[in-house]
Amino acid sequence: MSHMLTRSLDRAATTFILVVAACGILIPLSNLLLPSGSFLQVPTYLVALWGKYVCYAILALAIDLIWGYCGILSLGHGAFFALGGYAMGMYLMRQIGTRGVYGNPILPDFMVFLNWQKLPWYWYGFDMFPFAALMVILVPGLLAFCFGWFAFRSRVTGVYLSIITQAMTYALLLGFFRNDFGFGGNNGLTDFKDVLGFNVQAEGTRAALFALSCLFLIIAFLICRAIVTSKLGKVLIAIRDAESRTRFIGYRVESYKLFVFTLSACMAGVAGALYVPQVGIINPSEFAPGNSIEAVIWVAVGGRGTLVGAALGAIVVNYAKTFFTSGALAPYWLFMLGALFILVTLLLPKGIVGTINSWWLPWKERRLAAEAATSAARENGVSEPKMAE
Repeated sequence: MSHMLTRSLDRAATTFILVVAACGILIPLSNLLLPSGSFLQVPTYLVALWGKYVCYAILALAIDLIWGYCGILSLGHGAFFALGGYAMGMYLMRQIGTRGVYGNPILPDFMVFLNWQKLPWYWYGFDMFPFAALMVILVPGLLAFCFGWFAFRSRVTGVYLSIITQAMTYALLLGFFRNDFGFGGNNGLTDFKDVLGFNVQAEGTRAALFALSCLFLIIAFLICRAIVTSKLGKVLIAIRDAESRTRFIGYRVESYKLFVFTLSACMAGVAGALYVPQVGIINPSEFAPGNSIEAVIWVAVGGRGTLVGAALGAIVVNYAKTFFTSGALAPYWLFMLGALFILVTLLLPKGIVGTINSWWLPWKERRLAAEAATSAARENGVSEPKMAE
């Protein structure tokens, strides 16, 4: 495994990992150790905001893995992100105990308000962090496995697959909006107090969550790089470019699709679990189909099939969203996002990183060829002709 990871890292991937690791260390230290008001001190609200961006970057990696390398355009990955967030939110709600508004040691406040008499069976076990962490991965993964089993074996592809993934997300949105579903209805889960015994609002906790998000971004990136640079990755690319031909060669295309789709859903669930304690709330709006479409735009802007570009696109687009939605342009943000997607599609179809690579790689190949030719000429004792004096 260590050899596989080392082999999968090129200069760009190594640089990306070092930058993320540096941010995961330096930003928390700046927030905790430097005095407030210092030029280099990062405020706590920025730590939480950038932590949210990092979670979005993990979600973008999950989408790029299936779309950029396997050709599966999912418009429902926001559902897996939200399910992971709800699993973590249920754990955080169980940690409130008697500190809630109604002081019930077992039932969350919204259940007391709605006159629930006992805790639903699917809430059992969420008072233990290991169980909640398992559900963060298991629930999105199981849903993706069941969905993919029927969809891929029915050979649903292209726009039809995109439509049914969006329909799945919308169905979950309607279900979680219902108060009798047991997840807080349209208000969702909020008013969190502790995570693993630490105050969620404390500066140290927020800094630790940011560092943990950066760590999981690195882990997710390494997993994706190990896959796409292996023989499995070559098969995925073959499925993306010529699915019928890959099937005729003898590969079980459905199995490859099912594996990578399930893995991607698990990654999205982890991103949602890290997102919830940093934002402080999870509600059905996270299931909105528009969120999944927006996540696809992040990948397209950064560069489909590049991994680094997907993470970069998530951070850049969400920073722009934060910047433009805090001023006079706030009502027009969705129009700007749509225009950005159109411009990128027309002018930069490979995204930011993909376009840079398309310019850089040919120049690099020409330079290496020139150096090789020069070296060969020197070995053969041939020198460049000199001008006659």
